Amino acid sequence: RHTRYIGDWSSDVCSSDLAEELGVSRATLRAALAELAAGGLVRRTPGRGGGTFVAGKVTRDLTRVVGVPALLREQGFVAGSRIVSASLRTADDATASGLGLTTDDLVVELVRVRLADAIPISLEYARFPALRFPGLLEHPLGGSMYALLADVYGVGPAASVERIEAIEAASDVAGLLEVETGSPLLAVTRTTTDADGVPFEHAHDLFRGDRTAITVHTRPDGSTVAERGRSERAQRQDSRSASAGASSRPANAGRP
Repeated sequence: RHTRYIGDWSSDVCSSDLAEELGVSRATLRAALAELAAGGLVRRTPGRGGGTFVAGKVTRDLTRVVGVPALLREQGFVAGSRIVSASLRTADDATASGLGLTTDDLVVELVRVRLADAIPISLEYARFPALRFPGLLEHPLGGSMYALLADVYGVGPAASVERIEAIEAASDVAGLLEVETGSPLLAVTRTTTDADGVPFEHAHDLFRGDRTAITVHTRPDGSTVAERGRSERAQRQDSRSASAGASSRPANAGRP
């Protein structure tokens, strides 16, 4: 795991158990954990499911198209989200361009804070064409949108184009991500397409720089591992289709 639960130091029971395990007093333990928290090495989360967690980074592999909940689970984090807003609005210029719409077309806009072990890691602004996904706002929107769209509308991600920039957190964003104003963020603008190449998601995600790492797998020819895999699968499929067509052709086909 990239993070590990080590107990809630406000709890006498948990503090007592951990102090006994480490062979120190509870006062010493609390002081040590407070110092670690001040240095950003651990994070205390109050409430049910809360506790003290060792901080770790979430790794985003840009050669894969995968939703945040699945990504977090793969890396041993507990995924969560807080919905900031969900609404119907007209597309702005960037969204209209990304989704192939006009600025008069309606989109569903979903703004969420994504959590890893109850700690904010990103602020997500996602927009979907309302005409293609009627009634989307009536569904539970706290989980994976890719899973929801696949289950309800039969639409899934096949490819995406992402642009990444380093920016500073504005005050409103900083409050939602629980960082200081001006903290470094990774801004990811993404357009996702289905198997037919039709765009269905235009998103702008702001990832905390202290909680996120980016990886990309490439080959000497400049293609990514994912691109090479898709190309090889397409070639195999074309080869099988050609073989099937040849085997089903009558023996005298093409003869005068």
